[in-house]
Amino acid sequence: MNVRRRLAASRINTAGTAALAATALAIGTLSGCSSDSNAAEGEGGGKLDVVASFYPMQFLAEQIGGDHVSVTSLTEPGQEPHDLEISAQQTAKLQEADAILYLKGLQPSVDEAVGQSEVKTKVDAATLTKLEDLGTEDGHEHGEGEEEPAGEEESALDPHVWLDPVKYAEIAEGVGKALEKQDPDNAADYKKNTADLVKKLDDLDTAYEDGLKNTKTKVFFTNHAAFGYLAQRYGLTMEAIAGLEPDSEPSAARVKELQEEAKADGVTTVFYETLVSDQTAKTLAADAGLKTDVLDPLEGITDKSKGDDYLQVMQANLTALEKALGTK
Repeated sequence: MNVRRRLAASRINTAGTAALAATALAIGTLSGCSSDSNAAEGEGGGKLDVVASFYPMQFLAEQIGGDHVSVTSLTEPGQEPHDLEISAQQTAKLQEADAILYLKGLQPSVDEAVGQSEVKTKVDAATLTKLEDLGTEDGHEHGEGEEEPAGEEESALDPHVWLDPVKYAEIAEGVGKALEKQDPDNAADYKKNTADLVKKLDDLDTAYEDGLKNTKTKVFFTNHAAFGYLAQRYGLTMEAIAGLEPDSEPSAARVKELQEEAKADGVTTVFYETLVSDQTAKTLAADAGLKTDVLDPLEGITDKSKGDDYLQVMQANLTALEKALGTK
């Protein structure tokens, strides 16, 4: 089932929240067209000033907005987005924006700054798809008899939805509709750009389905638990050294567990990423006699990234997974 069919099946669940986000954007436009409009046109040449929280949100805004938007990211290239602390200058930028696109639950400082901002146009990508508790808050699911920390149900929702092309397409459609409402004069362009992007994500989904359908193993090890949605979408099992936070340290028991599982499931590779230390991943790989490779969570694009944008890096990730999992 491709992205378009999945989107149709999920539209009942997501249309309402997308409409709410679009309505919020429309309200924000009314204020943007008031006495501040001349200043905005002077600074952005008449373009909508969109602030994105980090790269996946920036990519959506740029791809869908095209020439009609001016996009600024709060997270600099090479900066680990989980660790972002909003500066006074960035807070001021938020106040001046026409719209902000963010993903609640990923960057606490952004969530706080957006909550305190008086800008009415706040598009939370988490409302445009469904976040799930994938049991990856500490790198593995809780077994029977294990006590879960108080309040875990709320905090365990995994925010890494952009690594699933289907969920990312849901968000793209919601953002597209919101921009159409905010800027109706250019609605046709936003609609076309959204359709073009969804088609590319459709093709990416098909490539992942075909590439990962017949592999020798379905288990892969990662540095932190960013790939839960991707694993769920394509019938894989992700085992993370750390939990949802990339800088969390695994216990000795967890490392031993992974070493044993590598032997049992035919795991060949421990994946690490470009924005955080690879020391733990390489230590585990050396102790277990495994290879290492990069699986990019796409939280930022740098000169170390295997591609210039989301689509290219996701294709590089697919190639890495195919190599590590093997083909039958």
